[in-house]
Amino acid sequence: MFGDGKQTRSSCYVSDLVEGFLRLIASPHGCDPVNLGNPRETSMLELATLVRDMVGSRAGIVHAPLPKDDPVRRNPDITLAQKLLGGWTPQAPLERGLEATIAYFRGLNGRPQG
Repeated sequence: MFGDGKQTRSSCYVSDLVEGFLRLIASPHGCDPVNLGNPRETSMLELATLVRDMVGSRAGIVHAPLPKDDPVRRNPDITLAQKLLGGWTPQAPLERGLEATIAYFRGLNGRPQG
């Protein structure tokens, strides 16, 4: 992990993004930018710990220097999307998205790739 892990990111599950994109395409909004995403911020340390626990690992977390251009915080403002897209808001909590992602990759185990 880069830095102390306090930097935050916001993760949005693909089904929520697709729903937002479809609503945006069908809207009369035009071509001005609209943020789609999940405003729930999660620290990188929290995310790493959550994934480690969900997969049942006892691995440690290795820290590396934080790159100079790495943003400390990422959090989309989805106010405009909610207004323009019929109250659109992400539905899948981070934990449910991670469960689905972990299940997908576990399902690939042993299957030929490509």
